[in-house]
Amino acid sequence: MSAADTSAAAPRPGTLLLVPNTLDLGAETIDLQEVLPLGVLRRAAALTHWAAEDARSARALLKRVGAVVPLARPLQEITITELPRPRKGSREPVPAAAWQALLAPALAGHDLGLVSEAGLPAVADPGSALVAAAHRAGVPVLPLTGPSSLMLALAASGLEGQNFAFVGYLPQDAGARAARIRELEAASRRLGQSQILIETPYRNAAMLAALTATLAPTTRLAVACGLTLPGGWTRSGPVADWRARPQDMPDRLPAVFSLLGS
Repeated sequence: MSAADTSAAAPRPGTLLLVPNTLDLGAETIDLQEVLPLGVLRRAAALTHWAAEDARSARALLKRVGAVVPLARPLQEITITELPRPRKGSREPVPAAAWQALLAPALAGHDLGLVSEAGLPAVADPGSALVAAAHRAGVPVLPLTGPSSLMLALAASGLEGQNFAFVGYLPQDAGARAARIRELEAASRRLGQSQILIETPYRNAAMLAALTATLAPTTRLAVACGLTLPGGWTRSGPVADWRARPQDMPDRLPAVFSLLGS
């Protein structure tokens, strides 16, 4: 067989579709069509191969999708493969071959969906490694429209929206956390840069307490909680105002914290 014949026999790769999820994980579910466009639901319903952070929550999402748009196959016939995780207690990254293996359906010509636990996949999410692997393998990547809690929180904060950094989680140790907060505040003041961080919901109150206790009174602090959910809210103002009017924080709803030093 000639080189030309071999090339002709190779299937064109499918596309890796970044399928957004809702932000109601751990809360009462909301109407899917309130936060995800119908076009996204149609694309998701047509997919028969998925990579997911958690297969159980991915099936739950597809069940909700199927209630709006019929799935291409029965749910039990849809392939859902979980993203690889580092070995417990190991600091070694997941081998590149493990991410490459997840792309097998796409390399065979099938479209492959990537879904996160909440919001937009690959943003503050381990799925970014699969996206990187797709680029290395020549698999097209297509992000679909949906909620990103980080961007929604920043937009609603009134803080600097043209210069910002997402810094993820802070240390759990109180002393290390306070030191990191002071470091972020100094960087924010020096660079004029909003700093965005997140926390596990049951530690929301502890995070807010640490921020209001550590930050300067004039530093602006914004908290967005329960975005896209009924009763969701955003509050933004100087730390001095937060100290004067303490805010209760739910321990089940996700929150995004942002600060801007002045």
